[in-house]
Amino acid sequence: MFEEINPNRRYFLTTMIKTIAATQLGRLEHTKQHATSATAELPIEGELPFLGGAIAWLNSQPLTVDELRGKVVLINFCTYTCINWLRQLPYVRAWAEKYQDQGLTAIGVHTPEFEFEKNIDNVRRALMDMRIDYPIAVDNDYAVWRAFGNHYWPALYFVDRQGRIRHHQFGEGNYERSERVIQQLLSESSTGGVGQEMVEVEARGFEAAADWDSLKSPENYLGYERTENFASSGSTVLNKPHLYTAPVQLRLNQWALSGDWTIGRQSIVLNQSGGRIAYRFHARDLHLVMGPSERGTSVGFRVLIDGQPAVAARGLDVNERGEGTVTEQRLYQLIRQPQPIGDRQFEIEFLDAGVEAFAFTFG
Repeated sequence: MFEEINPNRRYFLTTMIKTIAATQLGRLEHTKQHATSATAELPIEGELPFLGGAIAWLNSQPLTVDELRGKVVLINFCTYTCINWLRQLPYVRAWAEKYQDQGLTAIGVHTPEFEFEKNIDNVRRALMDMRIDYPIAVDNDYAVWRAFGNHYWPALYFVDRQGRIRHHQFGEGNYERSERVIQQLLSESSTGGVGQEMVEVEARGFEAAADWDSLKSPENYLGYERTENFASSGSTVLNKPHLYTAPVQLRLNQWALSGDWTIGRQSIVLNQSGGRIAYRFHARDLHLVMGPSERGTSVGFRVLIDGQPAVAARGLDVNERGEGTVTEQRLYQLIRQPQPIGDRQFEIEFLDAGVEAFAFTFG
C-alpha cells in the first residue's frame, strides 16, 4: 500500500531544545476545499506577533505591527522552491490585488529551507519571475516563523483590523473558504460593502493544481539526511566522491544514481559529466530542485522517460528535443505527461559536471 500523498510540502516541527538543522519533518494530510459562510464566527487565535526578526524586506519598507493596525493582514509563509506554495500562489496574488483598495495587506514571509534560498538575490529574482509585488519579509533566521509558532510551508494567517489572528490555513486547498474569511474580516467595522464574488484563477505552469487522483509518488529529498528509497548498487559513501551504478529495474518510488557523485547532507553533487539520476514515479508532473554548484556556470541535461527522449511528456524546462540547461538554483519542471498516467521510468543525464540536486516533487 502506498503512503498517502502529502499536498503540503513541509510539516516542520520545532522544539525548544533542538536547532533548526536538527528539526524533524513529518506529514500533514490534504484538506479538501469547502465553502464557509461569510457570517461564520471566527475565533480569536492570538495576536499578530513581532515582525522585526526579518533580516530584510523586499517590495516594501519594514512593516511593524503598529503600522498594520486598522488593516486586514494576510500572512503567507513560503519558500521559493516549494511546489505546494507555488500552487497556492496564484490565489494569494489575486487576493492581494483584488482587496488591496479595500484594506487588505498581503505579506509574504520567506523562510528558507535550503541554504541557497537564503540568498536575497535568488529570492529577489524569484519574486520577479513570479510577478509578486506585495511585501516580502526575508526570514532567514526563522525569527518570524518562531514568533508565529509556525510549522508549515505554505501557511496562511488571517489578521483582523485590531491585530488579532482570526483564522489560519495550513497547506494547499480551501481557497474559497480563505477568500470568504478575507471578505468577512474586511466587512467587520467597515463602512463600505465587500462583494461576495470569488477571484477567478487560471493557474498555469508550475502553478497549476496537482492531479491528486493520479499522484502516487511523494516528495523525496536527495541528501542523505532525509532521503528514502535509494537503490544504487553497492555501498553508499557520504560526503566523498564515489562511483555509483543504477540497477536495471527500479520499483515504484525508488531512485538511483549512476556516475561519479558526492552525496551530502542536503544535496548531491555531480563530479564528472555523464552522470544520471533515475526515478520510478507515478504522477502527472515531476520536478527537481537543483542548480549549478558554482554560481555563474551552467549544466546541460537531457531527459528520458521509459528510455526515450521526453518529448510529448516534457515539462516547462525541457525543449522539444528533450533537453535543457540548469542555470540557476530553483525548481525545474522536467515532466508534465498527458493522460493516461501510469508508472514511468524517469532519467536525467547531465552533460556537464557541477550540478547540485536537492529534492524531487510531484504533482
